[in-house]
Amino acid sequence: MKNMNIKISSLLMLAIFALAACSPSGDKATTEVAADTTKAVITDSAVVKPQAELVKLWETDSTLTTCESVLYNPVANVLYVANIQGDPTAKDGKGFISKLTPEGKIETLEWVSGLNAPKGMGIIGNKLFVTDITDIVEIDIEKGKVTKKYPVKGSVFLNDITTDTTTGSVYFTDMKKSKIQVLASKTGKITDFIAADSLGSPNGLYFLDANTLMLATNGDSKFKKIDLTTKQISVVTEGIDAGDGIEKVGENAYLVSSWTGEVFYINNGEKLKLLDTQAEKINAADIGYIPAQKTLLVPTFFKNKVVAYQLVINQ
Repeated sequence: MKNMNIKISSLLMLAIFALAACSPSGDKATTEVAADTTKAVITDSAVVKPQAELVKLWETDSTLTTCESVLYNPVANVLYVANIQGDPTAKDGKGFISKLTPEGKIETLEWVSGLNAPKGMGIIGNKLFVTDITDIVEIDIEKGKVTKKYPVKGSVFLNDITTDTTTGSVYFTDMKKSKIQVLASKTGKITDFIAADSLGSPNGLYFLDANTLMLATNGDSKFKKIDLTTKQISVVTEGIDAGDGIEKVGENAYLVSSWTGEVFYINNGEKLKLLDTQAEKINAADIGYIPAQKTLLVPTFFKNKVVAYQLVINQ
């Protein structure tokens, strides 16, 4: 009986060894399949591109001093750059506007000089309007000369400008007074459009159409939409600290800059960060855009350069 048990046990052990001998090849096949699957997933993920991205094209030299904003003039096919050159609040006459080619070549460094701390810019016809601390400055584009100055009573820190070329209205922000005001360029009259804490320290403006104004805020980190008739304010998206420039780049699609050094792509309210130069301590102030070339223009403020990027939309 004992010998019989030993024989049975031996047979069982042989069966176990046989199964064990077969299993490695099975495991290997399974492993190989798993490896191939992983490889396929990695390959697929590698070709997945973001919805939008920026590709650097060029940058200017560093002669643009404390460059705060860039504006493209499609009629003249030139870029205007506002240079503060010093304290953003000082009335020191050091500020100037530069004129550049769309490829970043500086045509005239001090095209218009004698300003204080120029910031936002907007065009109506042959006139370039610029915020200059407490004044709106009107420049004749053909002559390259200041033709008028509009003092804004009670203002503290005028910042961005946007224009309605149909009505001749020049909308502008006073960041410190939490106001959006409007200059009627035909009459020279300045009135308050909205003066409210709910604006959230307004900075960047973009005139979308006869019904809508877009706003980037410095204080509450929100990108907003304002109904020009009802003056109702609604939030498009949040989380853009020190919001600065706004450019429309598609249907319900915008680029919005953060002065701290970021640029966001906002499509139907969804936000995607395209640029972050905070670690390099490079600002992204009041951006410009060339629609035909899909070129983003970023004034770097203290770095004294304008940097251009190609906007790539991946379908």
